[in-house]
Amino acid sequence: MLEPAVSVAVHHVTKSFAAGGKHERILNDVSFHVREGEIVSILGQSGCGKSTLLGLIAGFDKPDEGRILTSGQEVKGPAKHCVMLFQNYGLLPWRSVASNVELGLLELPAEERRSRALAYLKLVGLGDRAGHFPHQLSGGMQQRAALARALAIRPKIILMDEPFAALDTFTRYYLQNELLNIHAREQTTIVLVTHDIDEAVFLSDRVLIMGAGPGQIRREFRLQSSRPRDRGHDEFQHYRKLILDEFRFTDGPSAEEYSI
Repeated sequence: MLEPAVSVAVHHVTKSFAAGGKHERILNDVSFHVREGEIVSILGQSGCGKSTLLGLIAGFDKPDEGRILTSGQEVKGPAKHCVMLFQNYGLLPWRSVASNVELGLLELPAEERRSRALAYLKLVGLGDRAGHFPHQLSGGMQQRAALARALAIRPKIILMDEPFAALDTFTRYYLQNELLNIHAREQTTIVLVTHDIDEAVFLSDRVLIMGAGPGQIRREFRLQSSRPRDRGHDEFQHYRKLILDEFRFTDGPSAEEYSI
């Protein structure tokens, strides 16, 4: 059986920013890959460079050293095959929900554009809200509309920067389940930045642990249990503890990868 192709490849990436007259190194020699159809979480504490790394993959900035490839193409700027989903939704308040979803489809004929927008709104459970405006939706619904907009472009890769962090627990759990259902249908590659261990364990095929000062990939955990995962199951709690211990004991095992 052939291995899935590599969808995201990060090779020896280093990034610094000017601060107080000095250059502060944010990322140092970061390397990893994500295969087609995988969900990979990048987990780390605030300030370790997770969002900076995601922005580099999206093409919003360039690394000082190293190379990043998405779908076999070197990243030189934003591309339609790789889209970013932010925590703040990014919906335009003066456009209807359907019109917001259509924003990435403006090159298509009007009828096809509207048909695809409605299809993806139905996919995320907002088929009956197409004519609403963002202020008429709850936070969870707005995030689902943003997800529909990303999916409507039919990207190969979705990058998610703590997309559920601002939501209440029950809405967050609901959207995590919905994300898995959508992923099962679309098989899009997903790279998720989070600081929530439970979210990473629930969603991911692999979890990459980032350390800070400067940011680098410290460990990889590979989850082999099937999804959806039961948060109350012993296996889930065992893996959650392994990851939590990684943050408690920075001088832990030398192995680069764990499996369950």
